[in-house]
Amino acid sequence: MGVKKKKEMQVAALTICRQDLETLRSLADVEGKNLASLLLHCVQLTDGVSQIHYVKQIVPLLEKANKNGVCDPTIRSCLDILAGIYLSLSLKNPLKKVLASSLDDLPEFFLTEAAQSFTSRLQEDLDSTDLYSYRKVIDNLSSCMENFNLGRTSVSNLLKNVLHFLQKSLIEISEENRKFAGNHIVQTQLMNDLLVGIRVSMMLVQKLQDFQGIHLKISSSPIWQSMCGLLSIFTKFVSDDDLLQAVQSTSGLAVILFIKIMFHPPEKIPDLIGSLLLQSVDRTSIPEWFLTCCESLCGADVSPPALLFLCQGTLTMLDWQNGRMGPSGEALLLDTVHVLFTLSSQIKESTLEMFLSKILASWTNSAIHVLESSSPSLKNSLNGNSSIVGRLLEYVYTHWEHPLDALRHQTKIIFRNILQMHQLTVEESDSEKSDLATDRFIFELTQSLLRLEWHVKGKYLCLGCLVDYIGTEHILALAKTIPSQMLEVMGDQSLVPYASDLLETMFKNHKSRLKSQAVDSTWIDKWHETWVSPLLFILCEGNLDQKSYVIDYYLPKLLNCNPESLSYMVKILQTSADTKTGSFNTRGALGALMACLRTARAHGHLHSATDAWGTLVSSARIKQGLVHQHCQVRIDTLGLLCESNRSTEIVSTEEMRWIQFFITYNLNSQSPAVRQQICSLLRKLFCRIQESSQTLYKLEQSKGKHEPENDLTTQHPSLSLQQYKNFMSSICSSLFEALFPGSSYPTRFSALTILGSIAEVFPVPEGGVQTVYQLSHDIDFGRFQTLVECFTSTFEEVKILAFDLLMKLPKTVVQFQDSEKLQGLFQAALELSTSTKPYDCVTASYMLNLLIWQNALPSSLSAYVKTQQVACEDGDKSAAWVERNTLMVIKCLLENLEEEVSQAENSLLQAAASFPMYGRVHCITAALQKLSLNSLQLVSEWRAVVEKLLLMSYRLSAVVSPVIQSSSPEGLIPMDTDSESASRLQTILSEIQPRDSNDYFNQAKILKEHDSFDLEDLNASMPNIDTAAEIKGKEGKTCDVTAQMVLVCCWRSMKEVALLLGTLCQLLPLQSVPASPDGLLTVEQVKEIGDYFKQHLLQSRHRGAFELAYTGFVKLTEILNRCHNVSLQKLPEQWLWNVLEEIKCSNPSSKLCTTRRSAGIPFYIQALLASEPKKGKMDLLKITMKELISLAGPTDDSPSTVPQVHALNILRALYRDTRLGGNVIPYIADGAKAAILGFTSPVWAVRNSSTLLFSTLITRIFGVKRGKDELSKKNRCGHSPFYRSREMAARALVPFVMTDEIPDTIRTLLARLPDCTDQCFRQNHIHGTLLQVFHLLQAFSDSKYRMNAYFQQELADVAVCTKAKLWLAKRQNPCLVTRAVYIDILFLLTRCLDKPAKGAQPVLEHLGFWEEVRRIISGSELITGFPYTFTVPGLPQYLQSLTKLAIAAVWAVAAQAGEQTRDVPISFSQLLESSFPEVRLLTLEALLERFSAAAASEPRERGLPLLLWNMGGTFLMLAMKENHPECFCEILKILHCMDTSEWLPQTERCIHLTPKEFLLWIMDIASNERSETQSVALRLASRVVAHCMQAHEETRDSVVPELKQWVQLVVSSCGDHLPTESRLAAAEVLTSTTPFFLTNPHPILGLQDTLALWRCVFTLLQSEEQAVRDAATETVTTAMSQENTCQSTEFAFCQLDASITLDLALAVLCDLLQQWDQLATGLPVLLGWLLGEGDDLVVCAESAHQVEDDYLFEKAEVNFWAETLIFVRYLYKHLFLLLSKSSWCPLSPETLRHLQRTASERCHLLSQLFRELPPTAEFLKTVEFTRLRVQEERTLAGLRLLAFLEGREGDDTLVLRASDSPAEANQLTLPRTETAY
Repeated sequence: MGVKKKKEMQVAALTICRQDLETLRSLADVEGKNLASLLLHCVQLTDGVSQIHYVKQIVPLLEKANKNGVCDPTIRSCLDILAGIYLSLSLKNPLKKVLASSLDDLPEFFLTEAAQSFTSRLQEDLDSTDLYSYRKVIDNLSSCMENFNLGRTSVSNLLKNVLHFLQKSLIEISEENRKFAGNHIVQTQLMNDLLVGIRVSMMLVQKLQDFQGIHLKISSSPIWQSMCGLLSIFTKFVSDDDLLQAVQSTSGLAVILFIKIMFHPPEKIPDLIGSLLLQSVDRTSIPEWFLTCCESLCGADVSPPALLFLCQGTLTMLDWQNGRMGPSGEALLLDTVHVLFTLSSQIKESTLEMFLSKILASWTNSAIHVLESSSPSLKNSLNGNSSIVGRLLEYVYTHWEHPLDALRHQTKIIFRNILQMHQLTVEESDSEKSDLATDRFIFELTQSLLRLEWHVKGKYLCLGCLVDYIGTEHILALAKTIPSQMLEVMGDQSLVPYASDLLETMFKNHKSRLKSQAVDSTWIDKWHETWVSPLLFILCEGNLDQKSYVIDYYLPKLLNCNPESLSYMVKILQTSADTKTGSFNTRGALGALMACLRTARAHGHLHSATDAWGTLVSSARIKQGLVHQHCQVRIDTLGLLCESNRSTEIVSTEEMRWIQFFITYNLNSQSPAVRQQICSLLRKLFCRIQESSQTLYKLEQSKGKHEPENDLTTQHPSLSLQQYKNFMSSICSSLFEALFPGSSYPTRFSALTILGSIAEVFPVPEGGVQTVYQLSHDIDFGRFQTLVECFTSTFEEVKILAFDLLMKLPKTVVQFQDSEKLQGLFQAALELSTSTKPYDCVTASYMLNLLIWQNALPSSLSAYVKTQQVACEDGDKSAAWVERNTLMVIKCLLENLEEEVSQAENSLLQAAASFPMYGRVHCITAALQKLSLNSLQLVSEWRAVVEKLLLMSYRLSAVVSPVIQSSSPEGLIPMDTDSESASRLQTILSEIQPRDSNDYFNQAKILKEHDSFDLEDLNASMPNIDTAAEIKGKEGKTCDVTAQMVLVCCWRSMKEVALLLGTLCQLLPLQSVPASPDGLLTVEQVKEIGDYFKQHLLQSRHRGAFELAYTGFVKLTEILNRCHNVSLQKLPEQWLWNVLEEIKCSNPSSKLCTTRRSAGIPFYIQALLASEPKKGKMDLLKITMKELISLAGPTDDSPSTVPQVHALNILRALYRDTRLGGNVIPYIADGAKAAILGFTSPVWAVRNSSTLLFSTLITRIFGVKRGKDELSKKNRCGHSPFYRSREMAARALVPFVMTDEIPDTIRTLLARLPDCTDQCFRQNHIHGTLLQVFHLLQAFSDSKYRMNAYFQQELADVAVCTKAKLWLAKRQNPCLVTRAVYIDILFLLTRCLDKPAKGAQPVLEHLGFWEEVRRIISGSELITGFPYTFTVPGLPQYLQSLTKLAIAAVWAVAAQAGEQTRDVPISFSQLLESSFPEVRLLTLEALLERFSAAAASEPRERGLPLLLWNMGGTFLMLAMKENHPECFCEILKILHCMDTSEWLPQTERCIHLTPKEFLLWIMDIASNERSETQSVALRLASRVVAHCMQAHEETRDSVVPELKQWVQLVVSSCGDHLPTESRLAAAEVLTSTTPFFLTNPHPILGLQDTLALWRCVFTLLQSEEQAVRDAATETVTTAMSQENTCQSTEFAFCQLDASITLDLALAVLCDLLQQWDQLATGLPVLLGWLLGEGDDLVVCAESAHQVEDDYLFEKAEVNFWAETLIFVRYLYKHLFLLLSKSSWCPLSPETLRHLQRTASERCHLLSQLFRELPPTAEFLKTVEFTRLRVQEERTLAGLRLLAFLEGREGDDTLVLRASDSPAEANQLTLPRTETAY
């Protein structure tokens, strides 16, 4: 990048007419020293910047000429020319301002002459009659009056003419605008001209002194007449809704301004304007001129927008300062706000709402100005308790969460001004701000805001304003925990900016107050306690989103406010980093530490990185952070290394080493967000290296080698530069090595993205700029081949990244090899373009584009281009051959495609099975998109190609459209195997026949040989298309043609045609006139494309087809609306009216689709409306919405409901379209009305469409939470006879009730319930009411009030009301459903009120609540038995509710009575013996929860109630007799949680099984049961095994024979095909038994079994499931933390990511083999892992081939995590290190020879399989090729190790290279340099 130069200012040069130029030449003196000479030199320059310097010399020159006191004729002429120059310059040209400044500084003697010249020239402009030159004149008038005295004088001299010109120009421009109605481009320009004209008119009367006494002039004065004319025009404009609202708004300002200037006497102006606003003008008391000019504003029918803009003019143009308008001004102020309040209830359009909010804010500013010296009555009207302030606050509350940001900002201004208004109205005008906190209005306002929920966004804005007025301490006094509350809220992304801004406001204010009041430095402790301590708690304990947002938003602001807090935070976090290590879902203290340091460094709070590494954090901590199990800890640590506030800070050697370490283990991140952050941070690092290298180069050049170093670096710059180069080269090597065969998608994405960043940051040096590194220097032919092979990835992101990287490399880096292999690559691309796998054609497109841009196409393609040589400049040669190559490829593809379309017209089935045509079209589109189509040279050839492309697109569409336009495209296939099936299909075929031009569809075809056909037979009857077709024919494969095949072929073809046509419209230049040499598309062709899209959008029935046609159509409509051709610009409007007419007529012959939600019709209308310019009036949208709403309503006179269905479906699409934004909001009410009325239709289609529309409207209306929701205590649906409706209604009620109003609402609902004495009641009503009570109570219990006294008291009151209706929970209520809901309410109350307040009796006990509950349970069927069967409605629900309440009662008694359990209403034994599994299951779940909690505490009995002690035997007996699977599973879980020593010795007594027999029994269950039970049984069996291993020797020895079975059980639970739960159980088991079996210094198991368990660990570490990998990581962490292994690595006791854990686990295993002295036995096993023993290469190749043939539309294998070669490389590395340490060969000669023979045989077989593949197998047979490459690398690694053992290889490498592969014979490129590996 280097140091960027400041961009030079571009100034357009001034020019003059030929006559003035001749004048200057005639007046210039010989010496060139007079003014004429100066101007002549100036105008002859072509650089505007240079001309500025000449203009600045005018005044000094004239000051010298002024000495004789005579104005020379030469100077007079020059001044006249200068006036012409000034008026000819554009308004924004800097020369115009420079010239004005110079002319204003003229010597006084010349000013008169200059004024005359300006007046004369300006008069010439004013006499212009060309309407389109008016804007230039208006701009000149504006510039003359803007800080230009000479210009202002000239305008004043011509005032009459100027006013007349403005009046004339505004009239003519408005008439012209009306003529061009519908032409958005012209209208927009004309209305902008109107806007400027109005502003200049206002500027004129404001800045010229002539208007001060205008009211004294007679009415016949020309100036007065022009003023009246302008006022009439403004009056007309302000009421014209067809104009831009900016024009209307400015006209409103102008109306008030002109009234202010013209009306006399001034003191009556407020009354006059007030009567205008109130629409109460007394026509008898106003002047005749006023009535004539403003008659439309004097009536009672002034439109709301016009009134709004008049209010704006009133507030803006009148003088409100210091009450200068007196009492009438105060009255006008109050009238204005009342008018605005009225308008706020009438205006619905979003732009007008925006205007209203700004005007209201302006009103509050005016009120503040008036209140500064106002009457007491006005102060009473505007104090905090007044109705006006109340309505202002109501406006703030209802709009502070408006979707428009700008409107929300206005509510903040209004609220702040309300506070200031109230301050001005208090009697003690000199009171301090601090006293304002005690004011009643402010106090109540603060409390009301604090009571609001934190999800109300406006709360933050208003509290921020209050902080400024009353200070933070007053708010903290009312809500001490507000910092913690807001930090908790910051887990919600939508609230984060609001919360962080308020926190910043508060802690800044708090700091300044504390600092000003303190006498020493102890104030900082209080500040830290308030603001930093909650932060540290969130950083360590908060959830992921919370921490992320707090770090990004809050922490930087806190550090910027008080940088010294960093050391305070680091000190605390350092002390807890070892204990709070974090995990995969928590960052721990280490994560918090890294986040703080990263933020501090990025914001410049760390002076240098060296200080940080030396004092704040150790190297060990950095490495731990870089591979921490939590991804954000890794990101923060990387950010700490990469980010710096100084872009030129030197990257230290340590940082480079850590970055290399990070890249080794973090490329395979599974989170897209994490990958993006990694790539972004590394890019920042590379930019630092590049920027700092430029500094180092300068240092190297500016000093000698022996001069003292500066503080940038402690070593010589050349050494640092070399380190940079080595580091970047090493990084690139690591990244290319990551692109190995079989590497995962995340790895490839990360590596390619980082390589792309390197190529961008370190460009090819130009202009002498030095760069420290060039990626191209490290690219050889092998790496180029690797990048090209990335095109075969099934993920397009990888293809894009690889292609972009190749394009960034210089063309000289690689050269393609001989023509034969080049032809093979090209043929491979052509074959892939007709593949039946959709992703293959994408690969083909990138391959073809690469060949195009590398100029590497086969020479045989030259015949496709007529013009072989193109005349071009040297710099354009590259563009020329790219154009030529693109043309050749497109012609070749087009020729093949035309032949294939011809064959598809005869047999679409054959096309679908063997050459689906969409791939060809995709490749053509991709080639066009890469080419710049605006500067083509082979125009004639391109026109022919475009014409062919269009014709081919229409032909292809005609072939496939019958399927797409069928009423059932998903199931249509025009063939079958028997006559019966064929006859069924005949109905479908006859339906599509009228639109079908394809003869093949005339009748159903019957295929021979069981629904299959032979491609070889087909190929015999048609010519060969290309190599791809020949290959398929030669292979003679037989495949089934399914409906899926046909449909995919058809809809993808339609998709690609649509995208191609859209691309052509978007990219190709349009011919300006017919037969013109410019442009490639004609107007007629564009119209044809539009008609094509119209036909398919309105007739297609396949969603994929019309959605993609819509994408192409949008591109077309966007072009049309920007087009200058009027006929094209009008097309969208014509199409819209046509389709609306077709919808309205509902002709039976219409082809519009009435099913499938009107199919493509809504998309068609969406495209037409969404492309309408947003800055215009959106007339098309308004008319269309009115028309559709009219059609959507029920009509009695229409015989058909088809138009209504279409209208409802189209309205739904328009309300959902975000591009239409707020423009559809005014129509929401009418849309909702139409939807609701549609519910009553007898036609299902209408009801269905109405329901969908209503759902969309609800989302649109309630998408944003409102701060003030209306309380709705009664639901329409609560008493519905439908159970589901009552349930949904109860849930829907909750958001409509404010949290603090829930208790009152519950009490009201409970009071409506019948008493037990009532004779008549309906259970549906009772059920609906109870559901509402339950859901409201549940919402209240989850609210912020959970732990305060208010909550407890309110719930106690609810509990009292509940007791009054307890009969509903007893047998007096015959309905089990309502009984169950009432019991649920009781249970919810017990859960909320179970804990007593400090020093008080428990609430429920105090109310006698538990006593009533015990009575309910004692009288229930749980005690007396069940007379019901399961046929009784509601019995399962009732059982569950009753059981939950009974369990709660048991726990309550146990908590109160301690050891006395006599008062328990029911025992657990009774519940567990119930015959109903629902009862047993709930009981077991409750017991499991208690046992789990007890297992986590130490000792276990501490958390276990007394009544659960010694229950092991009970659960053993239950396990033996339980037959319900879920209950059985829960029993096993409980036994697993219990202390094994408690129940295992009881097995023989309780269930007559010895511990050994019990182990066999549980292992048998684990082997045979379903997944969940199997997992639990495996955990329990492992717990038994672990217990036996800890027991005395006799017990341990007794179970050793069963351990092999247990090992096999664990191994069988680790397969990738098994459910996640099974593998998680296996990982947990391995973790728990690690000390006994995996790392035991004296292995209990045999070595084979021990290694089998270790292999399980490696398998789980490579699982695709994140949870499984994290669980396996715990196993390795445990293994590294043992006494005999903790020294094996430097990461013992650390929480690590699975990527490094795999490496460390192998290191630990190799170390253990040495400890066990089992190297000779273990090495063959590990070598077997390395070689992949058990993999049959032939079978693998055949299976891959079979899969590829059988599943034509499935992607190849994809892996997101597991990478076989990573495991191979790690294993190779550790085995090599292990063997290097050994002084002798641990293998016997026989074993060594056997292994060598096996590896050699595999190598030979691989070579044979490679030779059987086609020449470009990496593209055509990617799956087989990749598998063989992986096996090849494994085999080569094994051979190297074996050679090393034999002593034949003295120099080895730890990394496998592609150049070792026999497949390198297939290289496509020649090496640029012979780089050896």
